[in-house]
Amino acid sequence: METKFTPWRMQYLKRGGNPTDGGCVFCAMTEEPPDHDVENLVVYRGAHCFVVLNLFPYNTAHTMVVPYAHTADFVGLDPVTTAELFTLTQRCVAVLGAEYQPQGFNLGMNLGHTAGAGIAAHLHMHIVPRWEGDTNFMPIVGQTKLIPETLEVTYGRLRACLRG
Repeated sequence: METKFTPWRMQYLKRGGNPTDGGCVFCAMTEEPPDHDVENLVVYRGAHCFVVLNLFPYNTAHTMVVPYAHTADFVGLDPVTTAELFTLTQRCVAVLGAEYQPQGFNLGMNLGHTAGAGIAAHLHMHIVPRWEGDTNFMPIVGQTKLIPETLEVTYGRLRACLRG
């Protein structure tokens, strides 16, 4: 397997983003004032949930909708937060569709470590735009994923759209 150096991950790890250290990266984002949104990649703040870019995207513009409440209990999520979670998910799909013109989307939550949740203690909805051929030989044969746009560019595009 080819090794790709990702020095930007060190900032994430130093901020307590490593779920095994007892900290919650999502809670850390909500505890910081909005003037830290750019460095945290928070593109929108709602009343009960916020929208953030995935620091380790599966694809260009991989976005997440995250409740402010620190919980892994999807079934027990209060109705107002649940409504905003899905309303913001719909809004993000509309914005990403208009801005990036993907041919499809993957939406989902991994509930629990066994189900694949990297941050199992704080539920979040993944929104992953998909294009025909985005799973080509590079990730399959070369075991390397190529993201053609930097997080900073994606952040600027989406923040303007979600705030507008």
